[in-house]
Parts: sequence; structure tokens; C-alpha cells
Amino acid sequence: MFTGLVRSIGTARLISPSRVQVTCPQLQPQLVCGDSVAVDGLCLTVVDILPDGFWADVSPETLRRSVWGQGSGPRQVNLEPALRVGDRLGGHFVSGHIDGVGQLWDQTATGAAWEMSFKVPGEIGRYIVPKGSVAVNGVSLTIAQVRQGGCWFSVAVIPQTYRDTNLSLLQAGDPVNVEVDILGKYVEKLLGLGSPESLVSLEFLAEHGYV
Repeated sequence: MFTGLVRSIGTARLISPSRVQVTCPQLQPQLVCGDSVAVDGLCLTVVDILPDGFWADVSPETLRRSVWGQGSGPRQVNLEPALRVGDRLGGHFVSGHIDGVGQLWDQTATGAAWEMSFKVPGEIGRYIVPKGSVAVNGVSLTIAQVRQGGCWFSVAVIPQTYRDTNLSLLQAGDPVNVEVDILGKYVEKLLGLGSPESLVSLEFLAEHGYV
């Protein structure tokens, strides 16, 4: 489990169809084999320690759902070690299980923040809600505006987050890893939204002022 608060930036590249090498001199001294590390939002397990980083295995599912399926790198990546019991939860609950790939639509510098907008597929957009949480490349962000049923959304990124993550490296059209708030998916499952047997629907919730 992670919080979406990036601790450092490293470099990652696929060295085989099933293994990624991560270079992270700042984080490496803290790691041991078996640790979980979020790499651009992907929960990976450290399988071998290197002098300046680590190796991790990646599954075909990971490649299919993430930007790694679109190229082998190298790329600069956001890194966050797993949350420890007793740690502060400063972002939101991030599982490290990517839901899919979105893309940066636009970004604009303002006086106090960077306004960034993203496009995502419909299967992700259904879980995007105003003032909700989303992880983009493993960064915990609060959703400001939503359009097109959630397939377009914007966030405000404070200068420190913009400077200390790879969000500052993105150009319009670049792909990003996206993980929606897992709580929304659990609610949908428990309520049976969308199933013929369910008495609760999005129309029902809207009619009663819940959405």
C-alpha cells in the first residue's frame, strides 16, 4: 500500500520482457529484497539489490495496463517505498495496481500552481469525480474539474510536487499511468451498480442527490 507521495525520482528501463532495472541511488540504501516500491505508480517487488538500485519482475498484465507496454525506456520514474504501519497517510490509499494509460492533454502555469488536464478511457473515467483522488504516475492528486463523464479531468499541482516528480517532464500527448481511487470500485461492486438485479443505479443516486 502506498500514499501517492513521491520520495525520489529514478531511472527505469526494461532489460527483458519480464524484468525492469531501476536506478535510484537515494532510495537504494533503504531497500532489501522483497520490499515493495511504487515505480511510476506500479507496485513492484525488489528481487535483487544493485549498487545503485534494484531489479524487479513485471508481468504481462503490468505491461498491458501501463506505459511500459508502449516502450522499454529508459525513462525517469517517480518512486515511493511501501507505507509502513504507523506512517502518516498524507495522500490517499494507492494500491500500485494501475487501471490503465491516460495522456496529458494540456498544462498551464498559474501564479500558485500548474493546472494540468488529462484524458483517460471510459473504463477509467467512470470513477473520476470532482474533489476525488487519482494517482497519475504514482502521484496523489485531487481532481478539480471533470468533463466528458470523467474521460477528461484537471488537477492543480503545487510547485513542490511539480518540481519533485516527473510531472514536470510531461509534454502534451505523453502517456501516463493512472490509478483511480479503489474505494469507488468497491462501492460499485458492493452496490451492484450496472447489474440487472441491482435496485441502485446511477440514475437512482442522481435522483436522490448522491451524485
